[in-house]
Amino acid sequence: MQIYDATVIGGGPAGMTALLYLMRAGLQCAWVEAMAPGGQVLRTEQIDNYPGFPEGIKGYELADLFAKHLERFSYDSYTEEVTGLETNGDGVHTIRFRDDTIQSKTLILCSGAEYKRLGLPREEEMTGRGVSYCALCDGQFFKDQTVACIGGGNTALEDALYLSKLAQKVYLIHRRCDFRGCQFNQDRVRQAPNVEILLDTVPTELLGSDEIHGLRVQNVKTEQTRDLDVQGVFIFVGTQPLSGYVSENITCDQAGFVVTDAEMRTNVPGVFAAGDVRSKLCRQVSTAVGDGATAAHAAGLYVEEMNNGQ
Repeated sequence: MQIYDATVIGGGPAGMTALLYLMRAGLQCAWVEAMAPGGQVLRTEQIDNYPGFPEGIKGYELADLFAKHLERFSYDSYTEEVTGLETNGDGVHTIRFRDDTIQSKTLILCSGAEYKRLGLPREEEMTGRGVSYCALCDGQFFKDQTVACIGGGNTALEDALYLSKLAQKVYLIHRRCDFRGCQFNQDRVRQAPNVEILLDTVPTELLGSDEIHGLRVQNVKTEQTRDLDVQGVFIFVGTQPLSGYVSENITCDQAGFVVTDAEMRTNVPGVFAAGDVRSKLCRQVSTAVGDGATAAHAAGLYVEEMNNGQ
């Protein structure tokens, strides 16, 4: 069986960047991506904060450009879902698919993450048409408008504050009587003059046909409903990593994100992680690209050390 120098799992910005750097270094590479290249970028209508595109760019267009950059290189591609990993002490790691396996000296885990959904009717349909899961990504689209933020943790509180600097008004909606975020963030939100807090309240319906024109909410105690005149709905109920295949000996945080050092090294020699699957604070295209380049560089040095030791 062929043993690759490096295998990249995932086809988002981190994975494509890692693959690009690995191949430029002359390594024999495999790329594993069950879906179309692009990852979460494909679900993003417009990207306005990636350097080099001052007018913004469609998510799928950026993904196509990333993929096009790889066309002049030679690598083996596996369009299958990874079912498990065996990270061995002998320096050769095994990637398992449903009916096959491949082996590699190094692994770079770039399988990404996904935003948790509320489960509202038409939520998927209206994503990119007023429904967003990232204030940093989409906040500028709602400058001087009215938006709703849903959630009670630190992300919801911090992003509500961020949006309050852009939007005319922000409704902060939480289903419980108390926020889960830290007291410091709670105090800042309560002091923001254009943030209206709706506790004991849940969203029930997205209003509007082609784009958001309002949000219907209900008080869980009184059962009274109210229609909010908003143009954007930001949902902050958590992010979950796509890391179910990761072996138990690779350290993850409590939420399942892979823990690395600054060079993207995990606790297992020869295994690296990059992008949204990694435990970190900021998940953006630009940070994923940086992670991917760093991981590939570190993986290349690791392979060189292995080869020199043989």
